[in-house]
Amino acid sequence: MKNIPVIKIGIVAVSRDCFPMSLSESRRKACAEAYRAKYGEIFEAPTVVENELDMKKALAEVNEAGVNALVVYLGNFGPETSETLLAKYFDGPVMFVAAAEDECGPSLCDSRGDAYCGMLNASYNLALRGIKAYIPEYPVGTAPEVADMIAEFVPVARGIIGLSKLKIITFGPRPQDFLACNAPIKQLYNLGVEIEENSELDLFEAYNKHAGDPRIADVIKDMEAELGEGNKMAGILPKLAQYELTLLDWCDAHKGEREFVAFANKCWPAFQTQFGFVPCYVNSRLTAQGIPVACEVDIYGALSEYMGACVTEDAVTLLDINNTVPGDIFKEEIDGKFPYTQKDTFMGFHCGNTAACKVQKPTMKYQLIMHRGLEPDVEPDITRGTLEGDINPGEITFFRLQSTADAKLRAYVAEGEVLPVATRSFGSIGIFAIKEMGRFYRHVLINDNYPHHGAVAFAHAGKAIHSVLTYMGVEKISFNQPAGMLYPTENPFA
Repeated sequence: MKNIPVIKIGIVAVSRDCFPMSLSESRRKACAEAYRAKYGEIFEAPTVVENELDMKKALAEVNEAGVNALVVYLGNFGPETSETLLAKYFDGPVMFVAAAEDECGPSLCDSRGDAYCGMLNASYNLALRGIKAYIPEYPVGTAPEVADMIAEFVPVARGIIGLSKLKIITFGPRPQDFLACNAPIKQLYNLGVEIEENSELDLFEAYNKHAGDPRIADVIKDMEAELGEGNKMAGILPKLAQYELTLLDWCDAHKGEREFVAFANKCWPAFQTQFGFVPCYVNSRLTAQGIPVACEVDIYGALSEYMGACVTEDAVTLLDINNTVPGDIFKEEIDGKFPYTQKDTFMGFHCGNTAACKVQKPTMKYQLIMHRGLEPDVEPDITRGTLEGDINPGEITFFRLQSTADAKLRAYVAEGEVLPVATRSFGSIGIFAIKEMGRFYRHVLINDNYPHHGAVAFAHAGKAIHSVLTYMGVEKISFNQPAGMLYPTENPFA
């Protein structure tokens, strides 16, 4: 995928001057070897940091090597000031991890590093200086265990770097009565995200200027190859190809000093009558390339999608938490076959914005709801352009980062799955199952005033997403609490 960071990981060993430096150095080498054997390349800074001058030297080494995500490794107790200053001056996400004691043989006198103790002081010094750092759930381990921790840090680092270098480009205001998608953007700037807000007229002008673009033919061929037998409305492809080129060119021309871009675009009600199509399929294609295009000018939806794309390096989608599963479907297809109650299930839906690789038998169709209102009793024309199909069954993470009306950041993360059950409906749609969804729906989504849009990653990525949110300072991160673990607002007598 393009439009997401490429991580070059580096590791710096640190050593307290009253401990053997060789202990940290040899343990760092063992960690790096374990990481290379299982996961790939990692840069080892040759300087072991024992003091502030060593810190400056090691910092220069990782910067010269192009490292953009750093592991500070306490091979022994570690120098509190120098190691935390390294995190302060490194321009990127930093992870702190510590060495477990090796096998000691008959004596632990010379081989004991006390990094278990040093990690406590490192955490205190980070807080003292107001420095952010990623610390694993249990940050002390052997070389193979530390290698696994570093591998878990990589997707977190992608999310952190991606958001810090992101520009969200919008077209148009939120549709009328879609106040749920309208949230203060102040927190986006606090996160380091840039915003460029444009009128629908700007988009329409740019689209018209792409009429006759010689690249349209090649985009149509690519669309035809992707759709295959699902290319049921070939006549709309030229307009869709023209629109895709419009967005991609706008992205390149307006990226500015930012490295990455996401869109949050108006898609109704006037879009169909003026552009002559619905943009859903194009939105799906760009999202599959790592450029999320959120529906209905949902800026925080675009932000959430982009975070998910960085973490998973895969296509994501944005869906309405839409409707309950009908009783007959649940009884016939789910009850007794899967470990869920009916309240654990719901249908996630949008008009047709989910990437072709994530739906079964992707088919070009028309937006049924819009067709009823805009061109009833005639063949679909201006409502063509949706990509429809039941969403592929498998693991998912449903999540969202959101600002409240009074500009406070909060988020939710819930892992679950899409069931292999036909929806018997239209759009990009699937039957989702999340344990204790009924309680989560009431005491998180409703109680905390979340909008109906949720981002979907097609993997169990909750651990990494939660870590990114924590690193960014989101104070309230909700999840689907298991039975017996009451939400603060939950009636204990219910």
